Amino acid sequence: MDNLSDALKKLKITAVDRTEDSLEGCLDYLLQALTQNNMETSEKIQESGILQLFENLLIPQSPCTAKVANIIAEVAKNEFMRTPCVDAGLISPLVQLLNSKDQEVLLQTGRALGNICYDSHSLQAQLINMGVIPTLVSLLGIHYQNAALTEMCLVAFGNLAELESSKEQFASTNIAEEMVKLFQKQTEHDKREMIFEVLAPLAENDAIKLQLVEAGLVECLLQIVQQKVDSDKEDDIAELKTASDLMVLLLLGDESMQKLFEGGRGNVFQRVLSWIPSNNHQLQLAGALAIANFARNDGNCIHMVDNGIVEKLTDLLDRHVEDGNVTVQHAALSALRNLAIPVVNKAKMLEAGVTEAVLKFLKSEMPPVQFKLLGTLRMLIDAQAEAAEQLGKNIKLVERLVEWCEAKDHAGVMGESNRLLSALIRHSKSKDVIKTIVQSGGIKHLVTMATSEHVIMQNEALVALALIAALELDTAEKDLESTKLVQILHKLLIDERSAPEIKYNSMVLICALMGSESLHKEVQDLAFLDVVSKLRSHENKSVAQQASLTEQRLTVES
Repeated sequence: MDNLSDALKKLKITAVDRTEDSLEGCLDYLLQALTQNNMETSEKIQESGILQLFENLLIPQSPCTAKVANIIAEVAKNEFMRTPCVDAGLISPLVQLLNSKDQEVLLQTGRALGNICYDSHSLQAQLINMGVIPTLVSLLGIHYQNAALTEMCLVAFGNLAELESSKEQFASTNIAEEMVKLFQKQTEHDKREMIFEVLAPLAENDAIKLQLVEAGLVECLLQIVQQKVDSDKEDDIAELKTASDLMVLLLLGDESMQKLFEGGRGNVFQRVLSWIPSNNHQLQLAGALAIANFARNDGNCIHMVDNGIVEKLTDLLDRHVEDGNVTVQHAALSALRNLAIPVVNKAKMLEAGVTEAVLKFLKSEMPPVQFKLLGTLRMLIDAQAEAAEQLGKNIKLVERLVEWCEAKDHAGVMGESNRLLSALIRHSKSKDVIKTIVQSGGIKHLVTMATSEHVIMQNEALVALALIAALELDTAEKDLESTKLVQILHKLLIDERSAPEIKYNSMVLICALMGSESLHKEVQDLAFLDVVSKLRSHENKSVAQQASLTEQRLTVES
């Protein structure tokens, strides 16, 4: 053939006549032209209007089908050709061809669909709706020995698994089994990397997490960790990280996590424990994150604390105090925080020296570490009066909390600092703790906290302020005045949106403030009596009762 234009003209004629030999010759010429100059050839194909003829050429029995699909795959490498391919109605016949027995047709069809739908969530969603996922999964099972076809399936899975709508379809197939089988056969790093890239998005789905665990993926991952842990080769380090990260991801599902915990006797749980004292930062991190995930129910937490996990985690933290690894610090603190949630664990953890280990990170400038440190301390002192008093008298800690209460760039740290400040007072009920907090300038933060948009935080602040007013009013009087606390309480009581417990605790606080002459005068000036008397008919019994008591107190004191 003299040139591309002739070939395209001839192809138009032969596509209609169906003279197979001529058709094949034209298709071969086009493929060769695409290999030499893909973009220019693609433009000519688009201009010629030949794409519209391809729909009728994509038929299962034709010897030319694989070549037509190959041409479509080649032109669809160009972004400008993808919409014309869709407009030419090529998606539907290509999807039909995925049922072919011919491996070359399957390969080129997969490539064509992949290139047309590349980077387009709407087209990928269309493929999912057309049911390509079960078809591709069964192809992977049938043709696992064909490396090119396997790779095509993996690329397709990688793209489709990113879409939320695909997860349910994947979960209804035996994808987990097929992927694990494939993984066990792979020895090459690049191939395993491809499989990992598919497994990670799939494992975000809880049903698939469980399927992967049942299919034996965890054993494969543990094997990789064992093989690569002492290697300093870049590929091995990357694979170790991917395998241990995926392991942690599998533990995020409640069912898969419990299955692997096996009452704390499971082989997987024991292996993960051995990662914590290792010298490999990646394994320390994965080990601590895995423990944090296992510690998502009380039974597991109690079992782990009784079996010495706390000492392992505090030792790990000690290794990372000076210029330590921030991600490891964060993970170990996350695990300790979760372990401290069950009531029976708190005293045991305090005895094991957790507060001392955690306080070493007070100087940290990393918000994620600060956030977990605060959460761990707050969990530990819950209903533990002695520990709350000890911490609340620690001037360094209280000063740092007051500083973090102003961390406006880090809402989490700011919120947790306020909550811990309040918790120190509520759980210790100690005059010394209150004095330390007043001296460090903490009152203004508790008053601000009483205006939080979170009811739980408002409530915690009001209870702490009521204790301050009841136990150390003289010490705190000036700060309570300068923060305009009385005006804030007035607003909370007249606001119809205030929760019943907020109204109740605001009135308790008002009564406690009456012991101060200046604050008492503010209460009188703002006509609290009117507000409180209206609340006597409140639908909440506790609020109505407290309103009657507060009214009596205000009347007597006026």
